Amino acid sequence: MEKLIITAAICGAEVTKEHNPAVPYTVEELVREAVSAYDAGAAVVHVHVREDDGTPTQSKERFRVCMDAIKAARPDLILLPSTGGAVGMTAEERLQPTELFPEMATLDCGTCNFGDEVFENTIPMMRDFGKRMIENDIKPEYECFEMGHLETALHLAAKGQVPGAPMQFNFVLGVPGCASASVENLVWMVNRLPAGSTWTATGIGRSEFTLAAHAIAMGGHVRVGFEDNLYLSRGVLAKSNGELVGKVVEMAKLLGREIATPAEARKILRLKPGIV
Repeated sequence: MEKLIITAAICGAEVTKEHNPAVPYTVEELVREAVSAYDAGAAVVHVHVREDDGTPTQSKERFRVCMDAIKAARPDLILLPSTGGAVGMTAEERLQPTELFPEMATLDCGTCNFGDEVFENTIPMMRDFGKRMIENDIKPEYECFEMGHLETALHLAAKGQVPGAPMQFNFVLGVPGCASASVENLVWMVNRLPAGSTWTATGIGRSEFTLAAHAIAMGGHVRVGFEDNLYLSRGVLAKSNGELVGKVVEMAKLLGREIATPAEARKILRLKPGIV
């Protein structure tokens, strides 16, 4: 099997310090958590940003400051900014980080229930996001919360309306209101990927490490982090994103997978040479 790419989703838009005091808000806290994840073995950091009081924002300038600070601390990290933002944000708000020309960005693949809220990602929105990423030479990570999301992404890619092969997918399973984090659902999605695709599995909440183990054994890649789960084990809050990444590293060792460096991850994901 190829080496394992670990992505750390270090803060998201929903969790707060009330849930876990280590959740980062400030620039300095984001850098601290990115560094902890990198030093533990993460090659990719999925970036949401907050105002200093914890309010989610998609501000281009806030992303610039935060991403520049992370890059200054760990220059070879792959940064994967979110275009999902937070529920209720407009498409133009959400697209702001693409104006910074990152090497990758997320592209959400369909409207879905998100707990008690609705996360809007219409097909016209997907076309607009795809067009922006084509124009700005950004590789999407296609975020799939439901089975139909995968089919939608493949359909739009076949029409040239979003970036096509080689495609990177993230199967986010276990969000309340979306597909459950079962091995059956993960296998269904992986079996429908076009040849040459890469994929990551993200299990929400208590399913984080169970799904990670399946993904490692199946040859996929893994995302963990405070955005998805705040606990190292039952009832034990993680002290950092690095602790969550470190647990995946130990699991990978037991299952015989080596960990990819950022340089190796760029080759696996077929990112453009020379972008660091």
